[in-house]
Amino acid sequence: MTPLAWLIALVLPACGASGAGGLPAPRLLDMNHIQRPASPNTALAAPAGTDPGADIVTPVFPVPPSHLYEAVLAVAAAQPRTFLAAAYPAERQAHFVARSAIFNFPDLITAQIAEAGREASTLVLYSRSVYGYSDLGANRQRVSTWLAAIETNTNQTGER
Repeated sequence: MTPLAWLIALVLPACGASGAGGLPAPRLLDMNHIQRPASPNTALAAPAGTDPGADIVTPVFPVPPSHLYEAVLAVAAAQPRTFLAAAYPAERQAHFVARSAIFNFPDLITAQIAEAGREASTLVLYSRSVYGYSDLGANRQRVSTWLAAIETNTNQTGER
């Protein structure tokens, strides 16, 4: 932990923890009823027609839901300072904590995979800040980065 993170942790305790620590264990999130705050510190990637509206529209992936779920877990594990907080494989939902490099601010990311027909699936990614009003676009950038990596991963999986 950096000295700045240590100082910030005096006021914002979760900044003093490591990994997914310092935050309550995530429970299943009803991704069909996301309540987004008015603040600009969230990003939602979801299929077209999702309510609330998505910042980024996700495609239908040409792989079974179990393969997409594994691809999401692999992509998340490859991200810097990102930790699995909870996994619900039966529901195909996973929760992650990503921490900023200097201040150790935690952001929460939830991924939900759903079946979209035979050998196809959809993905909802919801990234949000724990602290602060604005995230300077960090959550949207994260969702974009993850989606690009997931699309690459699933295309490679589909070719096998």
